[in-house]
This record gives sequence, C-alpha cells and structure tokens, in this order.
Amino acid sequence: MFLDSQFTLEMIQTNPNTPRSYKLNMSKDVAPMCVFSKSNQGKISVEGKVECNFDMEPQNLRAYSNLCRDRTNEAAVKTRKAKPLFVLENDHGMFMRPMPGIVVGQLPSSSKEKRKLTQSKRQDAKRVRMDKGEMLNILFRLFERQPNWRLKQLVLETDQPQQFLKEMLREICVYNKRGSNQGTHELKGEYKIFGGNQQ
Repeated sequence: MFLDSQFTLEMIQTNPNTPRSYKLNMSKDVAPMCVFSKSNQGKISVEGKVECNFDMEPQNLRAYSNLCRDRTNEAAVKTRKAKPLFVLENDHGMFMRPMPGIVVGQLPSSSKEKRKLTQSKRQDAKRVRMDKGEMLNILFRLFERQPNWRLKQLVLETDQPQQFLKEMLREICVYNKRGSNQGTHELKGEYKIFGGNQQ
C-alpha cells in the first residue's frame, strides 16, 4: 500500500513545444474500480483493481501554456472555404418573375390567398417602406374592415417594417392598454367621424 506521494515522469520529446517532465501526484482518494479485458474469443476477465489515482502535472507550466495556446490558435484557423455551386452568367432577370396570382401592391382578398402569401414569403426578408400617403390609404381601408388591430396583424397585412407602422399608427390611432381590446390599435375619434378619410 502506498501513501499519498509524488513521482516524476520523463517522456521522450517528439514535439519541442510539449513539456518533457511531469509531476505525478498520487492519491488513494479514488472510487472503487476494476480493470477488465476481453479475449479474441469474447471471454471477459478481471485483470485487477484500481487502488491509486495519479494526476499528471507539467513541471514547466510556461511550455505547457504555450502548447495550449498553439492548439487553440490552430483550432481557430478556418481550413474550409465556401465555394459557390454555380454562377449564373448572362442572367438578365428572366428567372425573376412574380408568382402567378399575386399582383404587386394589392392586398390578397381571401384567407386562403393570405395564408399562401405568408407561407411563400421568407420570414427574414427585409420589408421596404411604401409611400406615406399610400400607406395611410391602406390603413384606413383595413380599419374600415375591422375597428381594432394588433401590430403583428397589421405587419402581416401590409408587409411593412414594424417601426414604420408604429410611426404611422401613432399619427392616426389610439393604443388600447386596458379593456376587452387590450393590446390593439383603433382609429382616433377625428378619423372615425370622417369615415376613415384623412383631412
């Protein structure tokens, strides 16, 4: 039986950056374990019992820290580069045609068309602001159809940037913070009186 003690280990140096000598700190504080082997015939047998634990510590910490830094730097270097599969040459937009059934600048009328339109659009596509007057007309038409709208619904209906819609809604709408229509926008009183026509 060994008491807790220290040993040294000298290794053959194959790489000049790796430390050559190590301290082996031995301790008896180890969970009960056994060593098994398996023969070519598939027979398993017990080879021994683990009684000691050796922790290996490099004596030259500077060399070891340099080795770790070099390994990290090597791992950070990108070895693969993305290559395009093919490049379209002499393409003059012939393949960039609008989808059938969708007219630019017109809102879809049926819920089936709306669903198809939202599914076909990519979520991360950048929305482009339309003219302010045209946007107001669309908003008034939407509020004629339904008196209260959530911001997300309006973004889907108008396909406009959320920040732009917020600016427009601040001018013509009231935000409901309480009540049955909480979290929705509705037209200000002066726009309701004129039936949605801006004056």
